[in-house]
Order: sequence, then C-alpha cells, then structure tokens
Amino acid sequence: MSQADITKETIAYLKFWLGVMVVSDISLVGWVLSNAGVKADFKIYGAIIGIGVITVSAYFVHKRIEYMISTLKELS
Repeated sequence: MSQADITKETIAYLKFWLGVMVVSDISLVGWVLSNAGVKADFKIYGAIIGIGVITVSAYFVHKRIEYMISTLKELS
C-alpha cells in the first residue's frame, strides 16, 4: 500500500469518529436543553462537562484531518 492510500484510509477513519462525536455532542446538548427546567443535579453537570470534552476532542480531530489532507496534497 502506498503512503497516499494509507493517509486516505486514516482520513476516512477519522471522519467516521468525527461524525460520531458530532452526533454525540448534538444529542447531549438536546438532552441538556430538554432537562434544563429540572433540578440541576450531577447528571446535568456531567453532561455539560461531556459536551465540553467532546467538542474539544472533535475540534482536534478536525484539525488532524485538515493536516492529513494537506499532507495528502504533498504526496500526490
């Protein structure tokens, strides 16, 4: 397998996980908004922390994908 093919497969794998993170983030935000009127407990706080962690992780995965695309341009 050439280095370009390996990079393409890695990008595809990272795009899958980026999609999983985005869907999880949207779901958690929706859950928090639907339970905003409920007494704030540890579930809400945990969900807010989870939203932050998933959002930051998705940002770094996105930046990694951009970097790999730029290296793929150099390989071609």
